[in-house]
Amino acid sequence: MVKVGITGGIGSGKSTACKVFSFLGIPVFEADIVAKQIMNTDPEIRAQLINLFGTSVYLPDRTINRKYLAGIVFNNPSLLAKLNQIVHPEVHKSFNEWCQNQHAPYVLYEAAILFESGFYKTLDKTIAVVTNEDERIERVMKRDKTTKEMVKQRINNQLSDEEKIKLADFVISNNDNELIIPQIVELDKKIIANG
Repeated sequence: MVKVGITGGIGSGKSTACKVFSFLGIPVFEADIVAKQIMNTDPEIRAQLINLFGTSVYLPDRTINRKYLAGIVFNNPSLLAKLNQIVHPEVHKSFNEWCQNQHAPYVLYEAAILFESGFYKTLDKTIAVVTNEDERIERVMKRDKTTKEMVKQRINNQLSDEEKIKLADFVISNNDNELIIPQIVELDKKIIANG
């Protein structure tokens, strides 16, 4: 089975692209959602996170305090790396187990930090969803009810689209003047044909 990674910066529309692939019958593994589930439910991971970030890393309902965690790791690359070292091996293990139950010509591994984590090296192909920065900022401000400065800070903590394009096998351009569905339909045919 062909394993394809898909990524894109915040506000790029990678979730929208993944929905289109789903409509085409392609299973999508959402790494960021699985990571959150693991942080909420795995007692060993919970203990390691509390040890690293303190008890405030969990809310009273025992779910991860995402705002608190983001406030710490977005400005501290070494703590972000430690967080990833704790969570990512478990996410990758879940992905490999999940793949064994899929029966499509290929699967998608959706992750915000596909290239940054290095996990893309274990996949067969990669896709980058790119959008011009102004559109990304606009989308995220609307979606997250946040400020332009906060969005720019998050964008600056991710690889640039230029860097993602260099690393990706395929690129989906998700700007207002380009239709995303025809690009994905073409890409789906290419991946199946070259599997």
